[in-house]
Amino acid sequence: MQTVTVSDKGQVVIPVQIRRRLGIAPGCQLSFSLEGQVIRVEMKRQVVPSHVQDGFGMLVCKLPGKRRLADFDVSKAMRDHADDRA
Repeated sequence: MQTVTVSDKGQVVIPVQIRRRLGIAPGCQLSFSLEGQVIRVEMKRQVVPSHVQDGFGMLVCKLPGKRRLADFDVSKAMRDHADDRA
């Protein structure tokens, strides 16, 4: 059994061995219940890891013609918008 320290905000760090064994990752939801003087923690929902390529094809540009990365330059769009306001 490992001992951890509770922070001022009531936070604790779950030891890495336990996180790995149970598959606890950022975004997982845990359920807490009190049984006498014992705190019981159960994993409520496990997050399935995703990859950048899983989002391929989600955004579609319906304008005709070939698109370049420069067409989606946010800083250029902001400069152009600022010029329009001046």
